[in-house]
Amino acid sequence: MGGDSFAIDLGNTNTLLANESQILISEPSYIVFDKDKNKVKAVGAAAYDIFEKNHEDLRPVKPLRWGVISDYDSASAMIREMVNKTFSKSKRLRGFRNIISGVPFATTEVERRALRDALGQFNARDIKLLFEPLAAAIGMGLNVQEPSGKMIVDIGGGITEIVIISLSGVAAFHSTKVAGDSMTEDIQDYFRRYHQLSIGLRTSERIKMQVGSVLEQPEEVPAPAYVTGRDLKEGIPTKIRTDHREIHHILDPSFRSIEEAIINTLEVCPPELASDIYGNGIHVTGGGAMLRGVKERLEKTLSLPVHIDSNPLLSVSKGISKVLARPEKSKAILIN
Repeated sequence: MGGDSFAIDLGNTNTLLANESQILISEPSYIVFDKDKNKVKAVGAAAYDIFEKNHEDLRPVKPLRWGVISDYDSASAMIREMVNKTFSKSKRLRGFRNIISGVPFATTEVERRALRDALGQFNARDIKLLFEPLAAAIGMGLNVQEPSGKMIVDIGGGITEIVIISLSGVAAFHSTKVAGDSMTEDIQDYFRRYHQLSIGLRTSERIKMQVGSVLEQPEEVPAPAYVTGRDLKEGIPTKIRTDHREIHHILDPSFRSIEEAIINTLEVCPPELASDIYGNGIHVTGGGAMLRGVKERLEKTLSLPVHIDSNPLLSVSKGISKVLARPEKSKAILIN
């Protein structure tokens, strides 16, 4: 039954499909429907280009929130369209051997069932789920099976998860909904309140990536950026200048919340595992790990070594791919 298998990392911001050895597709987690006929008009990058620029005949949807499916029908359609773009019709009709999807550790059984049902539309022999912090650790090359404590901080789009892993399980855990998307919304709200400038989420995301910093004075100072939006007083388009210091001021409270979540996790960590973490340090991944100054700030706050994954956006998908290649070796960490 079916020769192909695929791994899926269904993220708030980006969705990745991979096989046992490589990333097959990486697209923004957006879909646009024709409002009248309710047919799919665009998905992925094409849908993201339409987002916040559409007319009333189009209905753009971001089907995930806080790391889980918030609109089941839209999520199912988005996954289907991405699978259609990745695999030929003959391969889809033949069916798939294995499908493994990442899922946040904080999800409920109801949320996991929604994901399994969305993947159930494909003719697959076996569908398994894998907790994303475990997948990220595997993707970073860590041995999750050994009895040695490893702390993973996954700053994703919708949720930040902090876990301590040992013996293929989670020994301590904390999650917070302070993550990449909430930081983007903070920037948008700040410019509305303090500059009377209305900007879209896409512009806010661009500014975060361009000059975002969790340190007031990072080692590499980015060039100032210009923010274009609608002046709320005059009602006309206008442009203002911003820099890393201002964006640091906006992001600082959110990142402080993440630091507090890390400290809370360390406080409930078993002593022997805490000793391991003192030696192994903390491994940070997810899109939020790409903000300037994350390593330096966490090392100063926690007095522990901090390791940033070389490609934090791909940690989870690489980990799921490794498990997909040898699922029989990873039965202890796969969820039915």
